[in-house]
Amino acid sequence: MFYLIKPQWWLKKLYPACVWEMPPNKNEKVIYLTFDDGPHPQATPFVLDELKKHNAKATFFCIGKNVAEHTDIYRRILNEGHSTGNHTFNHKNGWKTNDLAYLKDITAAREYIDSSLFRPPYGKISKWQIKHVRNAFQMQVIMWSVLSADFDTQVTPETCLKNVILGAKPGSIVVFHDSEKAWTNLAYALPKVLIHFAEQGYRFEKINL
Repeated sequence: MFYLIKPQWWLKKLYPACVWEMPPNKNEKVIYLTFDDGPHPQATPFVLDELKKHNAKATFFCIGKNVAEHTDIYRRILNEGHSTGNHTFNHKNGWKTNDLAYLKDITAAREYIDSSLFRPPYGKISKWQIKHVRNAFQMQVIMWSVLSADFDTQVTPETCLKNVILGAKPGSIVVFHDSEKAWTNLAYALPKVLIHFAEQGYRFEKINL
């Protein structure tokens, strides 16, 4: 499985319409934690509990079918002051899905997720799809600065932690997953990430665009 922990300059240049990081403020140290693929009955409440310990806010890119199944958890995300984003209804890969079918799947998710933020599953989306997500849906396409790699079952929890601690800086958008597959790595790494950066004087904010 090939993926980049930190996207290279050429990838950002290839997709300039996407948001890869937030503008850093010289006087503040802020990191933007994001969680993909939820809501999940075990992982998402755990994440919310850990965030609350640090008065941290985050952004949850939710799959529509999971929101439909776990509406109570989705409401908790919103009630606790976090933001949400559209991650399609069925976790569609934009490179392997017909363009119109892809947009239809996003539309289905919009019935459950009221947000101006969109993250493509797997980070795979065509320029045509980006254009229509931005123009037809008036949504910002959010990528990331640092991938924890918690979804990779071949990666150790310690490596996930190191990926974030070594990779994140002010303005970074960090990706975790509140999912079954990522649970072991997430449960280990997230609390330690929160403690580490809080001790360094960082705040954790949701994405507002």
